[in-house]
Amino acid sequence: MEYQVNLLVDKLDIPWGMVFTGQTELLFTEKNGRFNLLDTKTGTVKNLQTGLQVHNEGQGGLLDVAVPPGFQHGDWIYFTYSKPQGRQAATALARGRLSGGNLVDLQDLLVTRSVSVTDQHFGSRIAFDGHGHIYFSIGDRGERENGQDPANHAGSILRLCMDGSVPGDNPFVKGGGLAEIWSYGHRNPQGLAYDHGRDRLWSNEHGPRGGDEINRIERGENYGWPAVSHGMEYWGPVAVGEATHKEGMVAPVKVYIPSIAPGSLLLYEGAAFPKWRGNLFSGALKMRHLNRVVLDGAGIPLQEERLLMELNERIRALTESAEGWLYFSTDSGKIYVLQPLAVSGE
Repeated sequence: MEYQVNLLVDKLDIPWGMVFTGQTELLFTEKNGRFNLLDTKTGTVKNLQTGLQVHNEGQGGLLDVAVPPGFQHGDWIYFTYSKPQGRQAATALARGRLSGGNLVDLQDLLVTRSVSVTDQHFGSRIAFDGHGHIYFSIGDRGERENGQDPANHAGSILRLCMDGSVPGDNPFVKGGGLAEIWSYGHRNPQGLAYDHGRDRLWSNEHGPRGGDEINRIERGENYGWPAVSHGMEYWGPVAVGEATHKEGMVAPVKVYIPSIAPGSLLLYEGAAFPKWRGNLFSGALKMRHLNRVVLDGAGIPLQEERLLMELNERIRALTESAEGWLYFSTDSGKIYVLQPLAVSGE
């Protein structure tokens, strides 16, 4: 596949989430708490005033930003962040509107029960199913036992209505866990992507030392962490958990050994690269590349390709433009665009 990669902007503070809010208007977050608008034609960046207080410590900060299908200017924009809770923090889902070049009417929809003494594993990505629901992910907050405890939100993927209310068909509405939880047993899911054509939700998550996963997320299912894992302890060659599989726990559709450290997930739906349609793309932090996974119609991985290794960048966020071009950010503070070679002659 022939393509070119162009740098649009640099010297940012870890651009963590990105979404198009207009044809050439890219809204992105920086981990330190800033929202910005990038004009993708001119390369100019405008900082938005919000007054948002963010816990920018460790892996916490201002995280993902996303808009639902059919978004128009003035509609709600959704984002996740680490909300200060005294000296600690919890992952929160919030929303606001663009108006006069600023993000206004900020509302917390859910401040999750995920406070921890650590500043690790906040998650958190956002996806929409097109049926009036929003999903967002939360890591185990560095406390492994949270993954198997649906009495808190840590280590879970949550599902809400667009106004923050709880859908009546969520699996734990009638008990057994917190009503917002859609799935649990997750370590640190930093990628979510909804396949609207096939009506299915994908996630990827960080394993410990080895054992990163791609999972197909189903209602009420337990994805095993930390009881099952393909990873090893950081302190030695000892397997984490009881086994790699266990009855009653959903096995991943793909495992990465060694870890690539996925920072995002995108299901490509564009026209610019027809052969990539339906493929899953992950930004890789540790292995520093753009990871492409080809799926068959049943969602079984058939092939993997590692792109952009020559950049040697920790790729953090991914989004797709109306043209089907791929935009990605890096932890070194850059935003790039990947587009067909033919565009260079325009």
